[in-house]
Amino acid sequence: MIIALDGVLLPFSLWAAFGFRLGILDPTSYVNSGDLFAIIGLSFVALIFFKLYRLKLNAFDLWAISKLARFAFLLIAIAGLVDFFAYSGVPRSVPILYGASFFLFAIVSRIVSIHIIRALSRLEDTVDSVAIYGAGAAGIQLALALKHSQEVRPYCFVDDNPSTKGMIVAGLTVCKPSVLEGLVKKGIIQRVLIAIPSLTGGDRSRLVSKLSALGCEIQVIPSYVDLISGRNTVSDLRQVSPDELLNRNIVDLDNTEVKKTYADRSVMVTGAGGSIGSELCKQLLSCKPRKLVMFERSEHALYEIDNELRAFTQSNDIEMVRCLGSVTDRSAVDAAIRNHDVEVILHAAAYKHVPMVEENEVEGARNNIIGTFEVADAARAADIDRFILISTDKAVRPTNVMGATKRLAEQIIHDTQLKTSKTKYSMVRFGNVLGSSGSVVPLFNRQIARGGPVTVTHADVTRYFMTIPEAASLVLIAGSHSSGDDLFVLDMGKPVKIIDLARKMIELAGRTICDGENPNGDIRIEVTGLRPGEKLYEELLVDNISKINSPHEKIFRANEKSLSQADVSQMYKQLNQAVQTRDAKAVRDIIEKYVEQAPVEGARS
Repeated sequence: MIIALDGVLLPFSLWAAFGFRLGILDPTSYVNSGDLFAIIGLSFVALIFFKLYRLKLNAFDLWAISKLARFAFLLIAIAGLVDFFAYSGVPRSVPILYGASFFLFAIVSRIVSIHIIRALSRLEDTVDSVAIYGAGAAGIQLALALKHSQEVRPYCFVDDNPSTKGMIVAGLTVCKPSVLEGLVKKGIIQRVLIAIPSLTGGDRSRLVSKLSALGCEIQVIPSYVDLISGRNTVSDLRQVSPDELLNRNIVDLDNTEVKKTYADRSVMVTGAGGSIGSELCKQLLSCKPRKLVMFERSEHALYEIDNELRAFTQSNDIEMVRCLGSVTDRSAVDAAIRNHDVEVILHAAAYKHVPMVEENEVEGARNNIIGTFEVADAARAADIDRFILISTDKAVRPTNVMGATKRLAEQIIHDTQLKTSKTKYSMVRFGNVLGSSGSVVPLFNRQIARGGPVTVTHADVTRYFMTIPEAASLVLIAGSHSSGDDLFVLDMGKPVKIIDLARKMIELAGRTICDGENPNGDIRIEVTGLRPGEKLYEELLVDNISKINSPHEKIFRANEKSLSQADVSQMYKQLNQAVQTRDAKAVRDIIEKYVEQAPVEGARS
């Protein structure tokens, strides 16, 4: 379209040049038509050579105008040279007028096109209109960038400085703050972007609180200069890493005995795209397995972990297999084990988000209990060497559905071990993992980034914490020490108060806490109340009497009571039927019945 437009403008500009200079409508009455065609033909060739059609309309700026000017000078030269060699006798000013006319018409046509396109986009009404709070350098940079955006459209500036009221800056009117409420109520503005990087943390928080009353989305935007130079906004944008929150030494996985367990073997990880599963896959590669089988129900999660690890496995001659499937699908599990000669299974697939499972108890039971049974039984049928279940501290005296399903999953592993002596079954129980998808760290980071408040369910809530790499390393170490029917519990240090964790994250992010002692602080901590099924504190053992040391200082064994084989069989049959009929009440009743009783001494030390 641009080539066609400029192609039309060339003869029109030449015609206009003769009209301006000689006052004639028909240039052929003054000059040979062949000379005119030569000028237009050479001009069109130059047009293609100059590639003016590559100048994007939505990025039409001074550089683009300068390129048009250079092309206009070339047109002047072309017309002048044709006139000189053809001896046409055209006045010397006509070539100049020819270039100037094209330059003017090209700019005007592009500006008109831009306005037409923007008008049409407004008719579609698919983008948010935003007000930019702050008409300084950062606000101008933002406005210029957003004019090319397809997601939002700048509507106006808002500034406290009365001297800027009514001014036009970067094509937008500067309004006073009092007009914002009316613009939001009329639906003209859907979002306010604060573009004042010089604001201190306290002033920024107060401005955000004030604007929040408008009922629209508020965002704080750093300037591009500050982003590049690293001034001020480094702490604003900084995400606190889990490693900073726990002062622990990194667990050393460079252990010959540990690596022997997984080296040159086909190892399968269920839930390979999850937080723990993906980290297990990464650390397994250092053990040099023959084949890594990643079993995952989420296509996106499987793609992400495969994409991350593919280059490493190719350079280290490790075969990596992607298996899409659910752990509740026995045929898919059997096929994965059979087709890839699986020798070790790390079962990390589970629903772990407490409130989510509490609201979806049927699917929680299906995935966490029935899924565990199917994978464990498939491992027994295939006589694989080792099976390691990833469990949780919420399985100890559970008060929620998620914890109860994981407790029954442990019971299923114990029962499966009693049916075989060829496969070594073990369970690894640990607490909260910092940085996982359901942990508080990503949530707190997001809340801090938008200026708070940081929400804590109770001031006295405490949890055991461990980083993802630390947990994965200890899981692999525990699995290598298994002699069969082992319940391993990881030493997670002292429990941490969630509210103390929130304070530490706020401070590490370079912000101050807003409370009674510091009312002008940046971030406020808000207590929201315990969620359904949530405990004030978690435990790692049913009782400390069952605690037994293991070969690793950060891992110990537990000897806890377990259900009888008859009870496990009855529980599974009842639960499977309740899940098939999607009877949520029956699922809860069955879980409550069998989690409460544990009459038989179980796991071996």
